[in-house]
Amino acid sequence: MDKKLVAANIGMQFGRAHIEGALSFGAEIGAICDLDEQSLQYAGEKYNIPEDKWFTDYHDLLNNPDIDIVTVAIPDQLHKKVSVDFLKAGKHVLCEKPLALTREDICDIVKAAEESDAKFMVGQICRFTPAFVKAKELIDSGVIGEVYFAESEYAHDYMHILKDWRSDPLRHGVIGGGCHAVDLLRWLVGDPTEVMAYGTHKLLPAVAYDDATIAIMKFPNDIIGKVFVSTGCKRDYTMRTVIYGTKGTIICDNTSPVMKLYEIGENEMATEAQDIPVEVNNHNAAAEFTVFAENIINNTPVLANALEGAKTVEVCLSIVESAKTGKPVQPDYNF
Repeated sequence: MDKKLVAANIGMQFGRAHIEGALSFGAEIGAICDLDEQSLQYAGEKYNIPEDKWFTDYHDLLNNPDIDIVTVAIPDQLHKKVSVDFLKAGKHVLCEKPLALTREDICDIVKAAEESDAKFMVGQICRFTPAFVKAKELIDSGVIGEVYFAESEYAHDYMHILKDWRSDPLRHGVIGGGCHAVDLLRWLVGDPTEVMAYGTHKLLPAVAYDDATIAIMKFPNDIIGKVFVSTGCKRDYTMRTVIYGTKGTIICDNTSPVMKLYEIGENEMATEAQDIPVEVNNHNAAAEFTVFAENIINNTPVLANALEGAKTVEVCLSIVESAKTGKPVQPDYNF
């Protein structure tokens, strides 16, 4: 592909980060779209996008021959319909996480992605967060030996950011936000084979779902793990993550400029923690867009594809089911 990539961005509340990601790569913004005309105007003026490229109906973009990539950053309930429509129109799609909220919808997106000649990426942004990228490099290099336990948390107070789409019972906190922590562990240590979860509801009276959930998981290679999700916690936002190996331990999160690495020293005892400086970039949309654009240009496989997004949602759905029934659940990865 010799011409400059042209991107359309759907949804201006979260989509502005994707506009910046596209611009940082050198892509052209061919269209922006939002039902809210004020949000549309704000983004258009902020990024100097001509008014003739502002749209309130995404259908007007489906058959635009100039557009190569579409970023979908709208309420989760709408991901399936919009993503499938653009895939059927032959547009490459970068869809925000979570892929969708129901088993039916994730299966529909996987099917559409498999049938389309276009590429699809789900925006599991933790895979581009500098500290987590470094943690994966250390794990894969064998620095901490064989992993035996990994844990992550999604701690985020929704009290003042609740909107109708966030309060939807289908958008359980584990699925809507906790999918970050679930996907991160999947990326680091593999697909859980069984989950057991417990939930409680003491913080967000406006929602019907549990606002705190803990899930214990079994992973391949005799690894165990834990995910904690709290969408009403009284603390700063964090995704603190710890990976324990037979030769060391990694402690990191998405908001700290330093991660810690412990390694085995003399007498099999851990050395003092080594501080490793990392960039703080909680939503590295530039790296995300760059990877996807290069997949398109070079016609290479997308690693964070629809199937990956579907697996993450399936684990989240299994956690919700286990917390509701009080029984262990085996995720079904057949889509």
